[in-house]
Amino acid sequence: MTAPVKGPRVEEKLYQNRYQVDAGKPHITVAPHDTPSPNLLAMTRICPAGCYAQNEAGQVEIVADGCMECGTCRVLCEETGEITWNYPRGGYGVLFKFG
Repeated sequence: MTAPVKGPRVEEKLYQNRYQVDAGKPHITVAPHDTPSPNLLAMTRICPAGCYAQNEAGQVEIVADGCMECGTCRVLCEETGEITWNYPRGGYGVLFKFG
């Protein structure tokens, strides 16, 4: 039996990605809310880039810097109007090193 081929871990590959911040023009915004929905709360746990967090007041906020543009939040929250998602302007957003 042959040993499995060892390569870089996923975290090491993701670390190679770069993000060009479009200051003052985030491509994702969270609608104002008093109490977040279950889907919005879920984003604090399932966003692969960790962009969503719950603040001291219990509201969910986003820091789009580092967003991998995977679309998870679009699937869970855009249809209900809880978020607005647009592609970043040209030259901004995630720059994948490993395709």
